[in-house]
Amino acid sequence: MTNVSDFFLGCSSPHGFFGFWKELQGEDGPRLYLIKSGPGCGKSTLMKELARRADGPVQRIHCSSDPDSLDGVYFEKQNAMVLDATAPHAMDPACPGAGEQVVSLYDTLDAPLLQSREEEIRALFARCSRLQAQAARYYGAAGGFLLENQRTAACLTDYPKVRAFAQRTADRYLPKGEGKGKEQVRLLSALTPKGVLTWRESIPALARQVWVLEDEYGTASRVILDTLRRLALERGHDLITCRCAAFEGKIDHLILPGLGLAFVTSNSWHPMAGQKNIHCSRFLSREGMRAQARRMRFVKKAAADMLAQGAALQAQALDTHNELEVFYRQAVDFALVEARGQALARQLGL
Repeated sequence: MTNVSDFFLGCSSPHGFFGFWKELQGEDGPRLYLIKSGPGCGKSTLMKELARRADGPVQRIHCSSDPDSLDGVYFEKQNAMVLDATAPHAMDPACPGAGEQVVSLYDTLDAPLLQSREEEIRALFARCSRLQAQAARYYGAAGGFLLENQRTAACLTDYPKVRAFAQRTADRYLPKGEGKGKEQVRLLSALTPKGVLTWRESIPALARQVWVLEDEYGTASRVILDTLRRLALERGHDLITCRCAAFEGKIDHLILPGLGLAFVTSNSWHPMAGQKNIHCSRFLSREGMRAQARRMRFVKKAAADMLAQGAALQAQALDTHNELEVFYRQAVDFALVEARGQALARQLGL
């Protein structure tokens, strides 16, 4: 397998669960294969095997609730994507057959066997939902603290200076191309049972030159990356926009594979490395930051404590989900699941 990169497509956040599954549907999007089945029924194993067979660039889309499992695989050569289309990221085809194809594995389940354990199964589903809801409340509290520090830093940021820097950077590194660029939206980091998890190795897999924007509070980097994204698309460059797991709409990283170039944000939540570092503190009032430093450290620690509690609850939810999988593994015909995977591999030309 060559040119492998890893991403998330959604995760729990201070604003609840969010993701970018719907953005994949459309005329210019990849052909979608939507897998439907229960927990522990072989969806992730099937997708891992398809990824292993790929003979071109492939993106592995991980599950934020269980990063060792896959929620999807994107095959660049085929412009096709296989996705777990069950809750919490349930998807139905907008253009059945022509645009998306449903790969149902429900018929591989022994329904009478599952019905004999219905009470236990329903209780585990309910417990998993309660734990995820509890985790979301802690993430919401963390988001409030993070937003407070971001607003403080925003008041001390020299935005005209930031915008001028962004324009100079674009003029130097983003040459004028033809047409309009295409965009993929992903997450490089997510809030998971393991804490904040970042697929750092995806950056050097897709870019030779990496600019690191060191920005603890994201005020300057946000403007820089918004500007670079807009101009890159206007100038005809395809890009992968990596959104922030904590703040919807905020960009954390931009990857331009065609230029072998990436601009990434580095902070204490997801430290990054590259060939060139830009210290975004240069855009902040030093005197103002010194005056606020003690309070901002306190707020940051409070946010970290809330994130840790959220991750611990997600870990308990994962344990509960693993208990659910035991019931379903006993009821699934894995030989039939494997046969469906072989048929899908042939459709994809793998």
